[in-house]
Amino acid sequence: MATLNKIKGRNGTIYHVQLSPGEDAQRPKISLGRCTLKDARTTRGHITALLKSNRTGGDLGLATQDWLNRIPEALRRRLERLGLVEARSGSRWTVQAFIADYIKRRTDVKDATRRKWKDVEGKLNGFFRGDNIGDVTVQLAKSFRIHLQTNCGLAENTLRRHIGITRQFFNAAVDAEIIRKNPFRGQPVSIRANESRFFFVTPEMAQKVLEACPDAQWRLVFGLARFGGLRCPSEVLRLKWQDIDFDKQRFTVHASKTEHHADGGIRTVPMFPELKPLFQDAFDEAPEGAVYCLDRYKGEWSNLGTHMKRIIKKAGLEPWSKLFQNCRSTRETELFKMTGGNVKAVCSWIGNSPQVAMAHYAQLTEADMKEAAKMTVLGGAETMVHNQVQTPDNSPCTDLRESESDSDITPCICGTNQENAGVCDNTQNPENWALQDLNL
Repeated sequence: MATLNKIKGRNGTIYHVQLSPGEDAQRPKISLGRCTLKDARTTRGHITALLKSNRTGGDLGLATQDWLNRIPEALRRRLERLGLVEARSGSRWTVQAFIADYIKRRTDVKDATRRKWKDVEGKLNGFFRGDNIGDVTVQLAKSFRIHLQTNCGLAENTLRRHIGITRQFFNAAVDAEIIRKNPFRGQPVSIRANESRFFFVTPEMAQKVLEACPDAQWRLVFGLARFGGLRCPSEVLRLKWQDIDFDKQRFTVHASKTEHHADGGIRTVPMFPELKPLFQDAFDEAPEGAVYCLDRYKGEWSNLGTHMKRIIKKAGLEPWSKLFQNCRSTRETELFKMTGGNVKAVCSWIGNSPQVAMAHYAQLTEADMKEAAKMTVLGGAETMVHNQVQTPDNSPCTDLRESESDSDITPCICGTNQENAGVCDNTQNPENWALQDLNL
């Protein structure tokens, strides 16, 4: 027999099922925690069916079998200890044992991915000390997230990456039918843009860093990140001399991060003017038969960021956050302006999608703010105030545009045509010029 008891406490009513005394005159108790009276009665009915099946050897009804497949792992374990159901072999996996086995079996991943997994594994083992993987509840999963934030001091995006990897581990346990549900499901894992960590590395700053670099290879490392927009160190260190085409002034980049994409992670990048002398100097200094553009320091490249910070300090600058990513972000921001907003070209060169570029790379610079301060809106039309209008000294118009035709007539931004780049005659008051441009 099984009876239903309830205990009223501060946090509500708690139900438990009391079993009939066994041979040792003990009355085992199965706690159901806080639940509705209807659910508690349903659970008692299924437990009674289990007791009857064990006593008579009869078959369980389909409803009870379905209930057993849906109950929480902790309740299942309690029923196993009482001998009411057979123990499942999978339910004996601990968090530590399962994750170690999973990482060991995943021989298809790169070493960098494996290192990230091992980092998360260590934090999981420290929190879930010997816990059965089936005993991890949603509440425990939330507690682990708080642990990463408070005790481990992880930033929000780093925390989300850790939870994403943890969720992957537990999804594998679901696929293996070791657990029924993933307790980490529903926790946010998508990376958010953090504009507070954006930093624009100006050309003047870049020049100082280049001058502080000890040799051509270090100048190429920094130049590829700042002027080529390459991911550093992964893309920079994979660059080979056979990928460099000096004649066509371009080079091929192999991105390990995106090699699972349709293009195989391969893209072609122009050899921008800033990169030409850096490539040439590194090539001239390369030993005979060198394969990689950067191969002199070997193991030292693994600590690339630390060495680069020293170089930046030597240049008299303070190292900025997200050292190489902000170099890449700066270059993509510049290229958007240089190409007039050619998103397809820029994203093809940098190797990311427009969505990622807008959220995580493109920056609002001080120059943007200054240009916006020169804009005026008259009569509902946006107009850039012409420098010539502000200082009518009959100096040549400095905003000349290339003509789309073979004619010598070149349109000026102020709306007039100039012949052979002559003096802009439109030296009216800015307000009158804007009204004239609107044909008012």
